[in-house]
Amino acid sequence: MLTRVRGRFQRMLDRPATVDLKKYADLLKSIEWREERVADLDDAELTAAAEKLRGKAGDKALDSQAMVELCALGREAARRGIGERPYDMQLIGAMELLHGRVVEMGTGEGKTLAGALAAAGYALQGRSVHVMSVNDYLARRDAEWMAPVFALLGVSVGWVAQGSTQEERRAAYAKDVTYGSVSEIGFDVLRDRMALDVDDLVQGEPDVALVDEADSVLVDEARVPLVMAGATDDVQDDQEVAAVVRSLRPGDHYERDEDNRNAWLTTRGAGIVEKALGGIDLYSGEHSDRLAAVNAALHAHALLERDVDYIVRDGKVHLINTSRGRIALLQRWPDGLQAAVEAKEKLKPTESGEVLDSISVQGLVNRYKTVCGMTGTATAVAEQLREFYELKVSVVPPNKPCVREDEPDRVYDTVEAKEKALLAEIVKVHETGRPILVGTMDVAESERLAGKLTEAGVTPVVLNAKNDAEEAAIVADAGAYGAVTVSTQMAGRGTDIRLGGSDGDAEAHDKVAELGGLYVIGTGHYTSSRLDDQLRGRSGRQGDPGGSVVFASLADDLVLQYAPEATAGGEPDEDGRLTDATSTRFIGHAQRVAEGVNLDIHRNTWRYTRLIEQQRRIVLDFRDDVLRTDLAARELKERCPDRWAELVEKLDDDVLVGVARRIVLHHVDRRWSDHLAFLSDVRETIHLRALARETPIDEFHRAAIGEFKGLLRDVAERSAETLETAEVTVDGIDLEQAGLRRPSSTWTYMVHDNPFDSDAEQALQRVRAMMRKVKAKG
Repeated sequence: MLTRVRGRFQRMLDRPATVDLKKYADLLKSIEWREERVADLDDAELTAAAEKLRGKAGDKALDSQAMVELCALGREAARRGIGERPYDMQLIGAMELLHGRVVEMGTGEGKTLAGALAAAGYALQGRSVHVMSVNDYLARRDAEWMAPVFALLGVSVGWVAQGSTQEERRAAYAKDVTYGSVSEIGFDVLRDRMALDVDDLVQGEPDVALVDEADSVLVDEARVPLVMAGATDDVQDDQEVAAVVRSLRPGDHYERDEDNRNAWLTTRGAGIVEKALGGIDLYSGEHSDRLAAVNAALHAHALLERDVDYIVRDGKVHLINTSRGRIALLQRWPDGLQAAVEAKEKLKPTESGEVLDSISVQGLVNRYKTVCGMTGTATAVAEQLREFYELKVSVVPPNKPCVREDEPDRVYDTVEAKEKALLAEIVKVHETGRPILVGTMDVAESERLAGKLTEAGVTPVVLNAKNDAEEAAIVADAGAYGAVTVSTQMAGRGTDIRLGGSDGDAEAHDKVAELGGLYVIGTGHYTSSRLDDQLRGRSGRQGDPGGSVVFASLADDLVLQYAPEATAGGEPDEDGRLTDATSTRFIGHAQRVAEGVNLDIHRNTWRYTRLIEQQRRIVLDFRDDVLRTDLAARELKERCPDRWAELVEKLDDDVLVGVARRIVLHHVDRRWSDHLAFLSDVRETIHLRALARETPIDEFHRAAIGEFKGLLRDVAERSAETLETAEVTVDGIDLEQAGLRRPSSTWTYMVHDNPFDSDAEQALQRVRAMMRKVKAKG
């Protein structure tokens, strides 16, 4: 009881609050005083002054005097390098980042520059900094944009992207500050884990992670696994199963749960499938592979919707990142479901492979000694940032007060009534010339709305997953006079919307400002209030006027899925609008339920992956010792003394040490891959233990720990056997000739959040279906 009370009290103390500007008042005065003197330095003298700071700081945190010097030098470097003098609030944001916080700064408040100054501050402490962005475009843009600032401060900067060569990656990571997407940095971690020689490594030890769009990366994508796969001869292509499932009817042959997360065959549906597949018994053990294929095909057919969950482009399935409304590059579902969706769309199947290693985004970030970040919406996830990363949130007030007018929701009884009112509002406002930004739920809705607007005489610009390559230009001009922009999501777009357009002058800005500024309209509420806030935040930047409103209905997917009991608290007017408080409360309730569900999934997933991360750390520490030292040689000499003595007589020491290293590294990698496959199988079936009133997570831990105990012993025994039997020459060892094949090719991808529920419901539904089938037969 005392522990719970202490925990609640601590959470109250850790709640995010607006930064106390009083504690920075004296520092800001000192910075301004020092700035006047720094302005007299030439470029070389400015850089030399920064170098002195590097020498004083060492690897220790900057004290108040050093912080003043950094901010003064940084402010002048930014003024000279990119023509921007950081506001006081940007300097405060940078200082909070240097204290290891997640900083909340509104859209248009200059997070990119604040982050660069913080990164420079860490670099001048002798720290290695990785600035993690949400995509390659923003990583490269920010690195190149901020490069003059870093150069004047004597800090080197580089960036990595999907197309970077190994040499370019190694050079980028050797810089003081390296920009890269979180996925690309993670993929480099996985590639390094497969290295056979120290010279093949591209990264150094993880030190400081500065995360842009921190809530999106650390919360929304935290449980997304990044995967390193190796080629196999297995290509899944089950058009037969897809054709059978395509003929099934909902409610008759299969059912879906209220959350639309699971689908399962009815007794009648199972009978039809079994007959179509040759009269097999799906629920007998000998046809488990066919049952898995049917379940994947049913999920693809019943629960995944084209232009909502994925699009088809250039003959390939591309997943859509639901929190950003854009293509999720390099992301795919687990192989079985990926193949099922490809079969559903009658596409050529992509290659599948075995998982060699993986790491979740949360596991990746938690490797760093220091983590900080910035975003426009951190307060809502402050508890999760504290729980999963031990991070605190600081809210930096805007440079100028926000004067945006956020209207109450306009709620309707049906989607049809909502869309009719939405169209009328856009047409009416567009006639005044006021720019409008419309945020939709998915690609299908954005294209449907764009079509209706065109019919109504309004020509919108559409930004969705199908044309995300043009996003920067589209976003930049969304504030132009008369512009109507329809976007699936605005989170992580990374480009400011300036009133009057990207090329607009003061006159164009004022013209739009007189009309009320950018008008943001949401076509419904997202499953996270943060995404709503990110959309609204596109309007009213830097004290500009603006407005926002959300059109919602009690028939929206959010409400149907998370508050199906919702009913209107009053009669709609002739336009179908509901003005009672009850209807509005139901929509807010549905969103809170959705946020709770996602938090539970995050917690549950982390409970499973935390143990795997601990085991991975043990294996990686051993692997690193093998890679960097003669550990393999010493261990094999001890296990195989006669064979070792025989080889010593005909081989140089360096050759023999290299042979031992290659043998042990191969078996470490092979055994770890096997362990991951074992854990995957356990995870897929562990929830059946819930039927026996056992706790699935406890059973998973018991199985995982038991299997792991013998892993390194197996590596040692297999390595010894290889050394005893393999042919070793003066040129070393040919592992493939010894029957130890490494993958002929490897590739990386991100696994879309596992669509099969992490709780027992999926397994229970399958068992119920089996029981109904057995009952019917009996």
